[in-house]
Amino acid sequence: MQRSALPDLNTFLLVAEHLNFRAAAERLALTAPAVSHSIRQLEARLGVRLLNRTTRSVALTHAGVRLLERLRPAFDQISGALEDLNEERQRPTGRLRIWAAPLAATLAVTPIWQRYLSTYPDVQLEIWTELGLTDIVASGFDAIIGSKLWAASNMIKVRLTGPIEVAVVAAPMYFAGRRPPRTPEDLISHSGIQYRFGAKGPVAKWDFERNGKEHHIAVPGRVTVNTIELALRAALDGLGVARVPEELAAPFVRTGQLIRVLENWSAAVEGYFLFYHGRRQVPAALRAFIDMLRASQSVTGTRSPKKR
Repeated sequence: MQRSALPDLNTFLLVAEHLNFRAAAERLALTAPAVSHSIRQLEARLGVRLLNRTTRSVALTHAGVRLLERLRPAFDQISGALEDLNEERQRPTGRLRIWAAPLAATLAVTPIWQRYLSTYPDVQLEIWTELGLTDIVASGFDAIIGSKLWAASNMIKVRLTGPIEVAVVAAPMYFAGRRPPRTPEDLISHSGIQYRFGAKGPVAKWDFERNGKEHHIAVPGRVTVNTIELALRAALDGLGVARVPEELAAPFVRTGQLIRVLENWSAAVEGYFLFYHGRRQVPAALRAFIDMLRASQSVTGTRSPKKR
């Protein structure tokens, strides 16, 4: 039996259950003659009469009864599979794999992942952090979180955070015997914790702004890292002055483990975006994840740069 016969089999099933062509036609949104034609096609294909019909009644033949007994559980299974698929489409479930820049994972994902997993217990969450890019489709990831420069032209872009305020900090032991910088140019005489983009990428300059004037400083230093978490750790260990998100530095500034300098100079970096391919239906788990990320940012807020 070819798959093209499935519509006719479904039509037969409805006629057999109702023993009425018109009732079956209404369920199928067809005309009664169209339903009759479908039954004749099926009988011709099978080479056996399935229904005895008169102008007043419809009855199953012996062959029709046998076919109905086999079809009903089979179509029930198909219907159940489709209902399960529809439920899965509407209810977050399965594995959600996210590729994220390390800082993006820290600032955007970790504040909500406990609530996300508690809210959606049928989801398994996998977060992969790395500075380099990947083909998310080939690698099996559902979305990327990172700089807007990461987005391919065929990807949907969702802003997660505004610009991220940056704090310049160092440990009290580092400033012992050293004068804290009062202007960005003073950093030239200090040891900065360097940040490099990628294994062969450039060392990042330190950008500041005040009264509409920008300053781009190449701060010298003996330690180079590729994650903000390491830069923060280096500052806590007294290895130099670090430039880290204000949100991460704040707890250590409050306890006196770090001293913040150059507070009157605006230092901010571009916020983060989430990207995913729009060529297919967005999985319910990803849609719920995006909604929770955006709601979290709107409530807690990644602060915009301060006006100077």
